Amino acid sequence: MRRGGTSWAPLRGVRWAALLVLLTSHVSPLTCQTEDLARERADYATWLATAPFSPYAAVALQPVGPGLALGPATADIPLAGFPAARVVEERGAVFLEQNGGRRALPRNRPVTVGSYQLLASGPPGRSQLVVYGPPRGVRPPGYYPAAPGLGFTVALEPPERRGAFRTLGPDGLETEASEAGFVTLPLPGGAAKLRVYRMGGGTEEDEAELQVFFRDSTNGHGSYPAGRFVTLDPAGSGHYRIDLNRAKNPFCAYNTVFPCPPPWPGNSIPAQIAAGERYDEKP
Repeated sequence: MRRGGTSWAPLRGVRWAALLVLLTSHVSPLTCQTEDLARERADYATWLATAPFSPYAAVALQPVGPGLALGPATADIPLAGFPAARVVEERGAVFLEQNGGRRALPRNRPVTVGSYQLLASGPPGRSQLVVYGPPRGVRPPGYYPAAPGLGFTVALEPPERRGAFRTLGPDGLETEASEAGFVTLPLPGGAAKLRVYRMGGGTEEDEAELQVFFRDSTNGHGSYPAGRFVTLDPAGSGHYRIDLNRAKNPFCAYNTVFPCPPPWPGNSIPAQIAAGERYDEKP
């Protein structure tokens, strides 16, 4: 599912045979499509303000553990107008127990209960529950002006390690990821080599979106302190487009319900990337 030009859905894999041929990164500047960028930003602002799974709609995110009480003011997750209930995990499955009945909460598939949406996520044994209500406290995102010199076509260099691991995605939820490789960007202050992850447990047989979580010297001075995400889009012949004007904040920038992803090794750019989403810290 795309949200304002960036997909937060699980990513699919890429064909490594094509990538391994490209041992040297080829980079060329792209013309910034300012009209498309403005449209994407407007769509994303609308999504943040209205979508049932906007980060502004999140009420709580907690591990299920031995069980979570929902509803009353004394519950683990107090919910106005929500009859007393309990969420439990048994043999890897998550259930909602309420009014003497039991209802399955399929993993990564939201379930509507009254005016709330319940989303079970995470691997069996480490299940989490996210509760969504109506979006609240919404502020439209701010952006740096479009910078035409910060869009590139790149080749993906081989990864340092193979195999899947667990990490936090841009939505603050634990997901399976693998290292897809590296891209090198010819930035004005010098070349930057950035680590790329394939997130969501995709397979090598599928062409997929890939993501980069990076930090730069604007963090805490105009952009979000934890860093920003940007997606790589397939450009054919084993190449990808990466446009730093489309860098977005993780969900923790909008709502403290969500934890921030940890920094990715080596993805700190010692220069200002005055592009993409800004962060204006306000009460």
